[in-house]
Amino acid sequence: MSLAIKDSQYHCYGDYLTWPDEARYELIDGDAYLMAPAPDLAHQDVAGEIYVQARLALKGKLCRAFIAPVDVRLPKQDEADEHIDTVVQPDVLVVCDPNKLDRRGVRGAPDWVVEVLSPSTAGHDQIRKRQLYERHGVREYWLIHPIDRVLTVYRLIDGEYGKPELYELQGGTAVSVLPEIVIQWDDLAARLPKDY
Repeated sequence: MSLAIKDSQYHCYGDYLTWPDEARYELIDGDAYLMAPAPDLAHQDVAGEIYVQARLALKGKLCRAFIAPVDVRLPKQDEADEHIDTVVQPDVLVVCDPNKLDRRGVRGAPDWVVEVLSPSTAGHDQIRKRQLYERHGVREYWLIHPIDRVLTVYRLIDGEYGKPELYELQGGTAVSVLPEIVIQWDDLAARLPKDY
C-alpha cells in the first residue's frame, strides 16, 4: 500500500506552511504525500524507545536526538526555505551540526535517520525515502521492521548507500556514525505484540 498523493501540482515549503494541521504531509521533490493516520502503539513504542536511548547516549554531546513530528527540510542548493520542495518527518533522527537547527526544525541532512515500518508506509520508506536520504547525504539510515523483528541498515559510502546490513532485534546494535549510541533491543522486542 502506498501513500496517497495530495494532487498533481508542484508544491514547496511555502505552500506546506499554509495547509491545515489536521492532515500531515511530506513533500518529496514537490509531490505532497498524505501521511498515514496516527501510528499504532507498537510503532510508537519502537520509535519512542530508540529516541530515549539515543537522547540519553548523547547527553552532554553536541549531537541532538529528535522524534517525529519534526520538519526536516532538504534543500537542493541554497534556496530560501519557502522554495524548498522536500520536507520529511522521520520517526527518529539525530543532528550533529547545530547550524542545521532552527525554530522550524532541521534544514539539511540529519546524520542518522530511523523509520519504523508499518504496512501503509513501508514502500514509501524503503524506496522513495531511502533514495532521498542517500541523495541528500544522510550518513546512516535504519529501517525497523517490527513485524519481522528485523533491522535494515544503510550506510553512506562515497555518496551512496552500499549493500544493506540486516540484524535481528536482539542484543545491541551500534550506530556506526555515532558509536556512543548502542540501541538495546531485548526489552523492546519482548514488549512487541506476538501477532504484530
